[in-house]
Amino acid sequence: MKKEENASISIMKIICVTIILILVSGIGVMAVNNDLKDVKIILQNGYEMTALTGKATVSEVLAENNIVLDDNQKTIPDLNAEIQSGQSIQITDKSYNEVQIAKISEEGAKTSLDQILENYAPITEKIVVEQVTIPYETITKNTTNGSGDTTNKVLQEGKDGLKEVTYKIKYQNDVEIEKTVISEKVVTEPVNKIVQVQKKVTVTSRSVSLPRTSSTSTTGGTTYKVTAYCPCSKCCGKSTGRTASGTKATPGRTVAASSKFAFGTKLNIGGHVYTVEDRGGAVNGNKIDIFVGSHSEALAWGVRYLPVSVVK
Repeated sequence: MKKEENASISIMKIICVTIILILVSGIGVMAVNNDLKDVKIILQNGYEMTALTGKATVSEVLAENNIVLDDNQKTIPDLNAEIQSGQSIQITDKSYNEVQIAKISEEGAKTSLDQILENYAPITEKIVVEQVTIPYETITKNTTNGSGDTTNKVLQEGKDGLKEVTYKIKYQNDVEIEKTVISEKVVTEPVNKIVQVQKKVTVTSRSVSLPRTSSTSTTGGTTYKVTAYCPCSKCCGKSTGRTASGTKATPGRTVAASSKFAFGTKLNIGGHVYTVEDRGGAVNGNKIDIFVGSHSEALAWGVRYLPVSVVK
């Protein structure tokens, strides 16, 4: 009887071991057939989870784990990318730009530091102090009480001032991309030029001395409001330097006057002969603009009231 009992126990052991081996083999076959992968999922809030999956793409893995993206979210790699075992899926904001600093190529070579620096354009800032001229202004005092024949007397010569301006300047690849004023400090105040318009002591057309020629004669002698302009866009709205008559504006020669004076008319303005070559929207009536070489000269000229005569 004991022998039979022992034989039964042995048979039972063999059956149990066989069943265990069959189950283990079945699980191994299922794992191989399903090609299970170990994948890490990193959520936008930083939480990490590990998933065992047999899915092929990122979107399938997320769907399998009941993860739904918001409209402003994306994955790295993208949803259609195939996923490999040991790979991570990162969920982040769409505005996030992945920056790859260095990588190992298929041959095993690493990206050099020089190559990284060539592709990286840092922005540098510098504090720069510059000295800037403050143009003086011209103040005109009229003491003629409406008299037609006047002369100008300089009571005080003008002198430009000076200020120090501190800038914060940003550079990228040695190119200035932004310039911001931090502070300004006046070093020297400008001294205004003061001109007094007064009556002539002797009023006669022969007393007017005209430059460049002794054979010119004048007619009339009306006081005009004389201002100045230069070829910049602030004065002209353009910077071509061309006049309305088609000539090139020249300091000491060109003036802008109303259509009362034809192009080419010679005008004696305060003892200097100019030529009418230009027009202007604000030049009308008893107003004339003389042409000067720079905006600072135009500002320094200011407003003057001078006798104007037509030269024949």
